[in-house]
Amino acid sequence: MTGSDPRSARAYLLRVAEPPSIALRAFVARHGPEQAAELVRAGEVSVAVDKETSARRHLDRAARDLERAANAGARLVTPEDEEWPSWRFLALELAARRGVRYSGEPIGLWVRGRPLTDHGDRTLAVVGARAATPYGEHVATDLAYGLAQEDVGVVSGAAYGIDGAAHKGALAADGVTVAVLACGIDVPYPAGHARLLEHIAEHGSLISEYPPGTQPARYRFLARNRLIAALGDGTLVVEAGRRSGARNTAATAHAIGRPVLAVPGPITSAMSLGCHQLLRDGDAVLAGDLADVRAAIGPFDASAGAGPRMGEPDPVDELDQEAKRVLETLGRSAARDPEQVAAATGIELASVRANLTRLELSGLARHGELGWQRTVALSAADAERHTAHGT
Repeated sequence: MTGSDPRSARAYLLRVAEPPSIALRAFVARHGPEQAAELVRAGEVSVAVDKETSARRHLDRAARDLERAANAGARLVTPEDEEWPSWRFLALELAARRGVRYSGEPIGLWVRGRPLTDHGDRTLAVVGARAATPYGEHVATDLAYGLAQEDVGVVSGAAYGIDGAAHKGALAADGVTVAVLACGIDVPYPAGHARLLEHIAEHGSLISEYPPGTQPARYRFLARNRLIAALGDGTLVVEAGRRSGARNTAATAHAIGRPVLAVPGPITSAMSLGCHQLLRDGDAVLAGDLADVRAAIGPFDASAGAGPRMGEPDPVDELDQEAKRVLETLGRSAARDPEQVAAATGIELASVRANLTRLELSGLARHGELGWQRTVALSAADAERHTAHGT
């Protein structure tokens, strides 16, 4: 029965609306998944929600979808689950409130492989052209290999070209890689990457917003690109035409506050026009090697301590006093939850949560399985004040 439990309710809602379904997402947040599912099924919804759901609300296939996913070795992960990466998706939700197209947190995700919170302390989205050049594929493979060696998870879309090269580079280094699909979790697309998808599921995760059996479509690639951007601490564009899905991913990353990097290529290559345009417009920073990636998305591990480059402003100096107090309370090794930070700083919990999100978007803090940690070293003055506060 539709809406008999939160997981079945979300399975139903994922089928009746085409992502990103912003109105339905807000409706679920307001009513809860079970009641929302029943109201959608009965057609007792707003005009905006009705527009997103009326064509499919009669399709009550939740039980079948859950069974089909299980048969494929997959599961439905929802915001009610501990592995839900809520802090990564918060940026999408904030962008949706600003009216950014192709944003908004997903209602649920079909997942095969590792938990969504088990992709490493740092991740990078690596995207680019399907019709990649040998140069582009070499760069994508090499950078992904280097990222994986430093325990950085590689997120991409499993397409031919740059996506496939990035996944293969990470796998070659025995690293974690994540493929976000624009089709059902049980649909091997593209067919030529069926074996690669199996390897990704074994060493990382396959992720999809779309119910089992869903076939890929152009508009679904655009919707899934926002998830690639959100799951990365930054987005690296290796090759891209002037108009491309990779540039769409980069635009989403920019809109949600994630750094964007672009690899320069030959001025004669049509596959580098998009990268050059991003660099020329100031929408991306140049990525020539792993050092450039580190500088853009922050240290790859807690022992790294790279600060801002000479001549660049220290992002800590841009924080207000309340945000600095929250940052100073966080450790580089021991993690803390928001309640502990609130108790240590005397700042109300709601403000602590808001500041933690701001710090994450600025690359100054990260959220892992055990809680929140700083990603930067404190200056001598900050460290002295930090010690004096007993935090």
